[in-house]
Amino acid sequence: MNIFLDIETLPAQSKAVRDEFIANVKPPATHKKPETIAAWLEENRETEGDAAWRKTSFDGAQGHVCVIGWAIDDEPAQELHISGVQDMAQEILLLAAFSSEIDKVCQSRRNERPRFIGHNLIEFDLRFLFQRSVVLQVKPSKEIPFSCKPWDDSVYDTMQKWGARVGGSLDKISKACGLKGKGDIDGSMVADYVRDGRIVEVAEYCKDDINMTRALYKRMTFQ
Repeated sequence: MNIFLDIETLPAQSKAVRDEFIANVKPPATHKKPETIAAWLEENRETEGDAAWRKTSFDGAQGHVCVIGWAIDDEPAQELHISGVQDMAQEILLLAAFSSEIDKVCQSRRNERPRFIGHNLIEFDLRFLFQRSVVLQVKPSKEIPFSCKPWDDSVYDTMQKWGARVGGSLDKISKACGLKGKGDIDGSMVADYVRDGRIVEVAEYCKDDINMTRALYKRMTFQ
């Protein structure tokens, strides 16, 4: 049984965390004069701090899961999502509901070993889900292979299999294979979409990534 998996994440939603990143912005080492440093900080502090804050969407210690998408074999992609950044407490319910769905499908097909498939699955999606589960004290499904290695049969990471850690985006590889690429949204836009109340569009984007990953998986396994 193949389980295609993808998640969408947000940077830390605590204003204090963002403010700290902005406050800690340092000027380039080439700037020595106090007036030059002050001018640089005046012009760049907000944008540099914001850019650093946004990177917490890759760190499960500070970022959050806002959408989890999955598909079983050739079935339509499904997703679960929070309603918006105004209530990040929903992240706990999101993680618990996803684990419940995985347990349910695995129990209904006990004779089929699940294989989780995703793009950068091992280094990002599974790692981030594990980290958030630990932080929020949500016991995950035992079926999810958090301790997997790239060579385990329990996973198929299309990024690992392609062998490109740099320039190995799902969009780039899919287009190289003549498959459909990404649409109007990419991962860098997720935080702004959710902030603006467009979480449903992010959820649809996640499902599109599931479908792209499934198509790429079939191409890479010569199906």
